[in-house]
Amino acid sequence: MEYVPHDRTNANRAPEAGDGGGSAGGRLRRAPVQRRSAERLTRILDSCAALLDEAGYEQLTTRAVASRAGVPIGSVYRFFDNKRALVDALARRNLDRYAERVTDRFAVLEPGDWRGAVDVVLDEYLAMKRTVPGFGAVDFGADLGPAARGRGAARGRGAVAKNANQQVAGRLTVLLAAHLGRGPDASLHRTVLVAVEAADALLQLAFRTDGEGDAGIVAETRTLLLAYLAGALG
Repeated sequence: MEYVPHDRTNANRAPEAGDGGGSAGGRLRRAPVQRRSAERLTRILDSCAALLDEAGYEQLTTRAVASRAGVPIGSVYRFFDNKRALVDALARRNLDRYAERVTDRFAVLEPGDWRGAVDVVLDEYLAMKRTVPGFGAVDFGADLGPAARGRGAARGRGAVAKNANQQVAGRLTVLLAAHLGRGPDASLHRTVLVAVEAADALLQLAFRTDGEGDAGIVAETRTLLLAYLAGALG
């Protein structure tokens, strides 16, 4: 199935020299408007994900992505300024697909079942972490080191993680609010953001300890989330 970005906004940004720059949150230089173009974009992102798993970010090149996808190098630059923009778009696709999976699972829960919703949010993340190509490298916007950050290198992982976690919290706030029959207000967003930040730190530890996610740490993460969210969602 081809990937059609959630946000079709054209970044309208001039290409930067080298491969170090950012990508305006994963937005494309040009959004696909035909099925063939959307299918080509999907192949490019799939190839990027596979190469990240095989070789890592430092060895990733736009030429290698084009070769794996079976498209001319110009097709990659039609959508992306550089390889960092490509990886950012992969992270954005991951978030779109995560939100879709959570939405589908929420649909079969009893309305207002907040415990079931918390389980879904955690379980779908774990499933993607374990099975989706490239997800382990970037999930929703992982820091890929100073070379990837380019001129923003001084900001470090904290700023990269903060931006990604803000986006995840924003999407989950809307989904949870609809499931719980309440508004996605600032209070709920703050609560969800705290939960996302805590889960992010603990799950990083779980996957550093065990490539499949240390079962004990995952269980403790679930316990912590349920205890914290009981007051706000229960």
